[in-house]
Amino acid sequence: MNQSLSSNESVRSEKKKIIVLGSGPNRIGQGIEFDYCCVHGLLAIKECGYEAIMINCNPETVSTDFDIADKLYFEPVYWEHLWEIIEFEKPEGVIVQLGGQTALKLAKKLTEKGIKIIGTSFDDMDIAEDRGRFSDRLKELEIPYPQYGTAHTADEAIEVANQVGYPVLVRPSYVLGGQRMRIVINDDEVETAVISLLKHLPGNTVLIDHFLDRCQEAEVDAIFDGEDFHVMGVMEHIEPAGIHSGDSNAVLPAFNLTPLVITTMEYYSEKIARALNIRGLINIQFAIKDGKVFVIEANPRASRTTPFIAKAYQIPYLNIATKVMLGAAKLRDFKFEKKLEGFAIKEPVFSFDKFPGVSKELGPEMKSTGEAIRFIKDLRDPYFRMLYKERSMHLSR
Repeated sequence: MNQSLSSNESVRSEKKKIIVLGSGPNRIGQGIEFDYCCVHGLLAIKECGYEAIMINCNPETVSTDFDIADKLYFEPVYWEHLWEIIEFEKPEGVIVQLGGQTALKLAKKLTEKGIKIIGTSFDDMDIAEDRGRFSDRLKELEIPYPQYGTAHTADEAIEVANQVGYPVLVRPSYVLGGQRMRIVINDDEVETAVISLLKHLPGNTVLIDHFLDRCQEAEVDAIFDGEDFHVMGVMEHIEPAGIHSGDSNAVLPAFNLTPLVITTMEYYSEKIARALNIRGLINIQFAIKDGKVFVIEANPRASRTTPFIAKAYQIPYLNIATKVMLGAAKLRDFKFEKKLEGFAIKEPVFSFDKFPGVSKELGPEMKSTGEAIRFIKDLRDPYFRMLYKERSMHLSR
C-alpha cells in the first residue's frame, strides 16, 4: 500500500507534554556531551509526570534510543520540522537548554510563535548570546570585561580595533564552537578576517574584543532557581585564554587559583545569573590577568562541561537542573554531596589522523571531536605534571 507523503503515524496522547530539542548530528564543537544532557533531562521530565518528547536526528546517540523518551521524533532540528510537531503535539513548553547552540538558536522563533520556553526566557538568554547587550549588562553590574566594540563592515572593524587596542579577537555573534573566531594583530588582518566572516555569515554583527594575552582561563557551571544559586563546579584551564574551552584541558576543582579569585568568580556568576533571570543552567567563562577577574562570556544553557562535572562529583546535576527549569523543584530540595577524591581532568580528544590537512595548532576555533575524563589523586601525578609543563602557550590565530 502506498502511504501518502502527508500521512502521520504519530498518535497524540492527552497527557501534558514537554519537548526536548537535541543538538542534531554530531559535529566539531557540539558532540556527545549534549546527548548526555538530553537523556537526563528526558528522565527528569518523566519523573515529574509529563510525557517526554525528544526531537533529534542522530542515530549514534542514546537520546534517540526508543526507550529513553516517551516519544521520539527522528527529525532534523530545523524550524520547519519543529513547528509541524508542535502544532500536532501542543506541548506545555519546549526545553532548549540541553541541546547546545543548535537548540538555543530556535528559541527566538518559538517565542515569536507564543510557545513557552521552559526555564530561562528567550529575551534573557539573548542578552547573554548578544555580545553587545551582554557587555552593556556587565557594565551596569560593574563586572570587568575585555574592552570591545561591534562592527558591520571591515572599515568599522578597523576603527574599533584601534580603539580597543591590539591584539583583538574578531568573532561573530551566535556561533557554535568558536566558528570563524580569529586573533589578529593589525589592520590588514582585521580586514581579511572580517571580509571572510561576512562572506560566510552575511548580515552577522562582528565583535571586536581586546584580547587578554597570556592570561589564565577558568569557568563556572551553575544552576539558579530564582532564589538560590548553586555552583556545580569551578574548572581551571591548563592552556591560556584564547584556546577554545572545548580544546583545553580543564581541571576540577581549580588547583592554582587563589581563594580570592575563586570567590570573585562565584560572586560574579551569581550576579549575572540574577541579572539574567536564569532558571536552570548557566556557564560563565573567565580570564584572570594579574589577579583581576574578567568575564569573557556566558552561555545560558548546559555546557559541554556540565556532564563532566556531574560524573566527576557523582551528582545528577542535569536531572536537578531540568526539575528546576520545570518549576517542579527548588535547589533547597536536594542534598549536594560532592564525591571526588583528588582532581578530575577534562581531556579533549582530537581526530587529526582523520583530517591530515588540518593545522594542529590550537586557537579560538574549536578542533576537538570529543572529550575524556582522567582522575588523579593529587597534583604530584606524573601525567598532570607533564601536561602542565608541556601546555601549549602558543595560539593559532
